Amino acid sequence: MSIRLARTTTTAPVRPARARRAVALSAAGLAGVLLLSACGSDSDDAATTVTTGDRPSPSASSSTSAAYNDADVDFVVGMRPHHVQAVEMSEMVLAADPTPEVAALATRIKAAQTPEIEQLDALIEQFGADADGHSMGSMDMGMMSEQDMAALMEATGTDASRMFLEGMIVHHEGAIEMADVELADGESAQARDLAESIKAAQESEIAEMRELLASL
Repeated sequence: MSIRLARTTTTAPVRPARARRAVALSAAGLAGVLLLSACGSDSDDAATTVTTGDRPSPSASSSTSAAYNDADVDFVVGMRPHHVQAVEMSEMVLAADPTPEVAALATRIKAAQTPEIEQLDALIEQFGADADGHSMGSMDMGMMSEQDMAALMEATGTDASRMFLEGMIVHHEGAIEMADVELADGESAQARDLAESIKAAQESEIAEMRELLASL
């Protein structure tokens, strides 16, 4: 008689369908959490890049451009009557039959300083300053006296040209001194820019006037 032995086979236990679904849902949920975390990290990085950029905030930029000090006020208040007198001197010599070269120079000075007076007026208003004040001592910065202005008004031709050149050289030297003080001590970017422009233009004109004066 033959005996047939039963073969024993080890197989993995079979999970119920409900358990398989739970595992699948758990894996999908974990993948979703990881994906959201990655996206959130990217968003945070992007937000940080925008908020920590090098660009100044509008309020910081505005406060910087509007900053000024006493030196700025002194400069604009003192330079305004200085420019006004330069325009008056130019008009006087233009009416006195000057040499063609002096007439051309006086025309340029008037054309340059008239709009600068408007800039000075705007800065005086911006700084809340007293336009009639002369805290920088502009009357001592190369300004012509009433007697000098009266003499220029009475002169004609070459005499008027010579008086204009001599007076305007000293006048320009005073304006350059005022600009140097502003550039050394001022805080307003607008006032400092104007001081640099005035200094550069008037240094060039002084050189031109000395040549014209030597040729008379």
